[in-house]
Amino acid sequence: MKSFLEQYPSAKTEILKAAEVAGYLWQKGWAERNGGNITVNITELVDTDKLSAAPARGPATPIGMTLPHLKGTFFFCKGTNRRMRDLARNPMDNGSVIRILPDCASYEMIADNPVKPTSELPSHLAIHDDLLAKGSTYRAVIHTHPIDIVAMSHNKEFLVPGVLTHLLWSMIPETRAFCPKGLGIIPYQMPSSVKLAEETVKGLQEHDVVLWEKHGVVAIGNDALEAFDQVDVLSKSAQIYLQARSMGFVPDGMTDEAMNELKVAFNL
Repeated sequence: MKSFLEQYPSAKTEILKAAEVAGYLWQKGWAERNGGNITVNITELVDTDKLSAAPARGPATPIGMTLPHLKGTFFFCKGTNRRMRDLARNPMDNGSVIRILPDCASYEMIADNPVKPTSELPSHLAIHDDLLAKGSTYRAVIHTHPIDIVAMSHNKEFLVPGVLTHLLWSMIPETRAFCPKGLGIIPYQMPSSVKLAEETVKGLQEHDVVLWEKHGVVAIGNDALEAFDQVDVLSKSAQIYLQARSMGFVPDGMTDEAMNELKVAFNL
């Protein structure tokens, strides 16, 4: 039988973007062992009638919550306990396509192999549900562990809302221009918990990237590459700050006036 990627070339394009991003996350040291996850909503790129009737590759699995806007949707998901470096080489051996069942509270794996999705699936699907509810064009969610930003989350001063966003914006003009919504802060919650999912959805109402305290970040975008870019830009700012501190001084950062000029120039 043909691989899912052979049957759906448009979905293949988006899944290969996810695989490309998985390679970047590994290369940057943001995806130790099986750390991090990626999900992509591919519903608009497949034959939904055909896939709704496709045989399941495993039992129906509860999501842990009911997500009404996901009825009839399909997702590519990184597999649990699978490494990003392996996903980069073989996405369909280290991830799977799932369909959300009519109860909107459970899913089934349908392609290519019975690779159980990431343990953070509830958070990811809750985000996708909210994106669809808002009519957003965003279809990709990534979670990763950027060393610099996670390190900064161990300082309580940076966890005050708005503080870290202002600091990172001030390090280099591109951050203010390309991450205009800044960085949301999610106080520590148990990984893979429903509470974490709920708080993440709230944080993404105002931001495209949120920081899970002492854990990692979640970013959203039209595709996996766009979501990655958001994190990459924020990480560059964090590196500039930490490099300056390692040289023995606190960086001045751009002035509020300079950042406001960027806001006007880029219509942010």
